[in-house]
Amino acid sequence: MDDLALTSASAVESVVAGTPQSVGSFRFWFEDERWEWSDGVAALYGYAGSAQPSTELLLAHKHPDDRALVARSIDVAMRTGEPFCGRHRVIDTSGRIHHVLVVADRMLDDRGLVIGTSGYFIDVSDALEENRQEVLDDTLPELVESRAVIEQAKGVLMVVYGINAEQAFRVLQWRSQETNVKLRTLAQRLVTEIPAIGGGPASQRARFDHLLLTMHGDVMAAE
Repeated sequence: MDDLALTSASAVESVVAGTPQSVGSFRFWFEDERWEWSDGVAALYGYAGSAQPSTELLLAHKHPDDRALVARSIDVAMRTGEPFCGRHRVIDTSGRIHHVLVVADRMLDDRGLVIGTSGYFIDVSDALEENRQEVLDDTLPELVESRAVIEQAKGVLMVVYGINAEQAFRVLQWRSQETNVKLRTLAQRLVTEIPAIGGGPASQRARFDHLLLTMHGDVMAAE
């Protein structure tokens, strides 16, 4: 992920539906807890770019219900060398709440050692049905034929990141545009590779087991 330069943020932003600065990139060095963010991330937090990002500043803007989780994720990342990913809420300088998805990977030095993490902040707050339909009509006519695999890929993202179907489509669209890979091909690759991961954490599987084995009660009650 060393090639995820901050300057690439503007290119990503230009192809993601929504506001012009709905996506931005970041870098975080573990040793000295040093952050860099693109103008897109700065704007997401409500800054014009002059503010110096820090762990304390970022945590101060997290929704109170999400702050402890994000702080714990950063701490785990620094101790294990693994990137922190997931979804949380950001409150910008004007008080507006943004639902943000963080997609990141490890950042390595010349010797292949983990020195930090870098990736993207994606604002998935807005409903994008109109923009989504425009993409479907104008640039992705093959989507009708590929709907099944794309829906499967959306389902994977919904489970992994805890996002809704519209937000999952937005993430797939972003990766398709940024990598110049057809949405259908990208979705197929994702769905094909998922079994090799071996499932989620045991705690997550246990919660899903409980849901699978008990949800019929709610259905029967509703009927």
